[in-house]
Amino acid sequence: MSGPRPVVLSGPSGAGKSTLMKRLLKDHEGVFGFSVSHTTRNPRTGEEDGKDYHFTTRQAMQESIDQGNFIENAEFSGNLYGTSKAAIEDVRAKNLICILDVDIQGVRRIKETDLNPIYISIQPPSMEILEKRLRDRQTESEESLQKRLEAARVDMELSKEPGVFDVIIINDDLERAYEELKEILNDEIQKVQESKS
Repeated sequence: MSGPRPVVLSGPSGAGKSTLMKRLLKDHEGVFGFSVSHTTRNPRTGEEDGKDYHFTTRQAMQESIDQGNFIENAEFSGNLYGTSKAAIEDVRAKNLICILDVDIQGVRRIKETDLNPIYISIQPPSMEILEKRLRDRQTESEESLQKRLEAARVDMELSKEPGVFDVIIINDDLERAYEELKEILNDEIQKVQESKS
């Protein structure tokens, strides 16, 4: 694989990954590309197929995983999620920094590949704040929320292991977290901008 180094962004649901990612993409148009993940879950209101996710069936996705077409995949709340090699190549072929939004299982799987990304963990300041953020969304049942909180506990614990991430950003202040994220990615951003000028 050629092109700029991809970026793996990880962290529990509600930590602020999506917010930071969307801002990065908006402020640096033509620098970042988003690898669109596949999932077998149903689209949420406002989500578009091919933009937010590639929505697919379990059978089709499992066949593709079995054929080795995915760099990582995981099952969460009864649905499959994963990143296909083609999704990453699509972004890198445009000489863009590919952003991968994956869970801690995905991070471990990517570490077994030759991708060589920059690993960044976005973490909430505390479980209490995370729970409040998730509840404020009002997008899921209590059971689903409890599953997310349990996954978050595991994620927060595992992210502390030495060598898993290049950097951990605690998102207690969105502006500061965003500045920190930009600083980490500055070298790769400059490479892309220079190649276009």
